[in-house]
Amino acid sequence: METNLYKQKILILDFGSQYTQLIARRVREARVYCEIHPCNLDINKINDFKPKGVILSGGPASIYDKNAPMADKGIFNLDVPILGICYGMQFITHALGGMVAKAAEREYGHIKIRIKKEEGLFHGLDRDKKQTVWMSHGDRIERMPDGFVALASSKNSPVAAMVDASKRCFGVQFHPEVAHTPEGTTILRNFLFRICGCEPTWTMSSFIERTIGSMMEKIGNERVICGLSGGVDSSVTAVLLHRAIKNKLSCILVDNGLLRMDEAQEVMDIFKNHYGMDLHLVDASNHFLMCLKGVTDPEDKRKIIGREFISVFEGKAKELGQARYLAQGTLYPDVIESISFKGPSATIKSHHNVGGLPEVMKLDLIEPLRELFKDEVREVGRQLGLPRELVMRQPFPGPGLAVRILGEVTPERLEILRNSDVIVLDEITKAGLYEKVWQSFAVLLPVRTVGVMGDERTYENVIAVRVVDSLDAMTADWSRLPYEVLGRISNRIINNVKGVNRVVYDISSKPPSTIEWE
Repeated sequence: METNLYKQKILILDFGSQYTQLIARRVREARVYCEIHPCNLDINKINDFKPKGVILSGGPASIYDKNAPMADKGIFNLDVPILGICYGMQFITHALGGMVAKAAEREYGHIKIRIKKEEGLFHGLDRDKKQTVWMSHGDRIERMPDGFVALASSKNSPVAAMVDASKRCFGVQFHPEVAHTPEGTTILRNFLFRICGCEPTWTMSSFIERTIGSMMEKIGNERVICGLSGGVDSSVTAVLLHRAIKNKLSCILVDNGLLRMDEAQEVMDIFKNHYGMDLHLVDASNHFLMCLKGVTDPEDKRKIIGREFISVFEGKAKELGQARYLAQGTLYPDVIESISFKGPSATIKSHHNVGGLPEVMKLDLIEPLRELFKDEVREVGRQLGLPRELVMRQPFPGPGLAVRILGEVTPERLEILRNSDVIVLDEITKAGLYEKVWQSFAVLLPVRTVGVMGDERTYENVIAVRVVDSLDAMTADWSRLPYEVLGRISNRIINNVKGVNRVVYDISSKPPSTIEWE
């Protein structure tokens, strides 16, 4: 099914910038489809992609480093507009015969630039007013390639932006994709619409229509198995597939005993009772807790949970009968990670979705969301009619509460954590903060402290409260919650959760800390 959905395509070549995904998000927000590929992508594959324009990302390297990343110079013969950002601009300069040199002073942070030509890339910006941009570079353009002219300058960079109008080739020394560049969205939209001639055809309603059609065509009369956890990704995957293939989809919910309070029943109510899905609940709580008995090492917990999940899931799938496909809620950031020109920066954890199952079960993989970012998945969920509380649900770790209990996982410790976690989420929600923060949860620490309740001395557990702000979980900062909210959380936990006499608040950022404690 060919539609206009994928005809307006921007190719982003990744030179290793921490902001590359942000470039893609900004392009998608403008309703233009784009894909990220390694900077060394073969020129024949670039030609096959048929982009309307190419964006070259920034990167941490210097163009003169021994192993500096390079793209094929054939991109300059594609006859499509090119925009180089930071290192991408320096690559353009180097590849086309200009000169890049070490800057006398490194430019980092908020920098003022003066626009020399306001048409094209800077259309709509005030030429008489200096623009604030976000710089992060140690090299600068010493001499532009033949045919280029400067579009903007800063105190330390005579060429803060440049263009060869005949080639429709642009470069900016700053990062328009970050929020720290206030007019960055305007600059990127000028490139997409005024220069590349794109149209805003990338909408989630069009995506849903196309995906349902392609899934019906691909799957035909075969059966599909889907692991449903109740998280955003697996939920949207299941509802999208159910709309496409109805009763040819069977979903499996494995209750590993590590879910939050009443979570399994809530998932059953939504998907089995409301949507009428063929959903099978496997209560393996006792089995998982038995396997975790005496285990305290975090990585051992993850491995055990991942291994046993595969075993339980596979057993139930065989019981349901022969299926050809396994559906997973893989998202585009997972895909990008696997094709990074630097190589995958981290091995996908064993608990990610149903990791490992395709290899074990010899099933073909269906990943209907693999082209989407998280915010796009949420929008798909909204348009499919999923309840808002599910669509906006905060991330929850694959190993569940096991990695929020430091030390051994026992039924008694799970009860303490569940009761504490319910209070945290309730107070965050009442304060109108649930959709404003990235994650909010309780952690049970492996320590006991002295307290006084009534006239008696106590020696009981400590609950840590973790609330963070983030855009993508790559980095995170602790949330500055109002004292009144923290006070209500603490008072309710200590007064209502038996076995807890102290509550602490985690004020660590990522990095160096992680969001989860284990």
